[in-house]
Amino acid sequence: MSTGYIVALITVIIWGLTFVSTKVLLTAFTPVEILFARFFIGAIALFIAMPKRLQAKGWCEEKYFIAAGASGVFLYYFLENASMLWTNASNAGVIVSTAPFFTALFSREKKTKWFFVGFAAAMAGIAMISFGSLEVTGEGILGDFLALAAAAVWGIYAVLTKKISTFGYPEVQTARRSFLYGLAFMIIPLVFWDGCGTERDVFTAQNILNLLFLGMAASALCFVFWSVAVRKLGAIRTSIFIYLTPVITVIASAILIGEAITPLSGAGTLLALAGLVLSEK
Repeated sequence: MSTGYIVALITVIIWGLTFVSTKVLLTAFTPVEILFARFFIGAIALFIAMPKRLQAKGWCEEKYFIAAGASGVFLYYFLENASMLWTNASNAGVIVSTAPFFTALFSREKKTKWFFVGFAAAMAGIAMISFGSLEVTGEGILGDFLALAAAAVWGIYAVLTKKISTFGYPEVQTARRSFLYGLAFMIIPLVFWDGCGTERDVFTAQNILNLLFLGMAASALCFVFWSVAVRKLGAIRTSIFIYLTPVITVIASAILIGEAITPLSGAGTLLALAGLVLSEK
């Protein structure tokens, strides 16, 4: 198995666990507070890993870093975190995994019939997972819509990452650059989203460990790994690995926070995996 496949697999496993971690943190933090803490920790980790500053070649390159920070760092994760205020971790993980469809729409890479056959199979599996675990409430519709919007934004980010990978900079530097722009975009909602109206127990061991996991592993490490995977495999092939995210999320949410796995969810998980295999063909 090539390096690209290995790092893509590690990345989606960690990202699958982030939905559970975020769901736990939402009991004490607002979505944007989680987001800012996560990427602030991640940026520090990347500065320690490679202190050297990236010298971009003018606006022709800088605009891609700004767009990546706005889409893949700020908007995608803001929508994803906010969605879990109104839906469960399993549903968010399932719906966000539709990102490869949007990546394919926005990418100029050639798409074979096997991609579409695999995509159809995976989408059917994702629908089964969603219906099997969905809590039927009026608020759940809003959460599912925000998760779908996040998937569309990720498709834009995946294409931007592919373009940035052609600049020839180390992945640590490019990820850190995007982090910093993303943090800048977070400042306004961070100031205006008031999370102090309720009494919160913030500095617990559980919260600190979850924030470190999101910052160090899911952000700093995985953004570098994802850039490596995109450079080696291409935007579409790498994004197909996101199909594994709902599988991991459904299992982890059942084990760690007690969300139910129904027979329909289990069957959908298997079908989503089959879709991944077909798409890779």
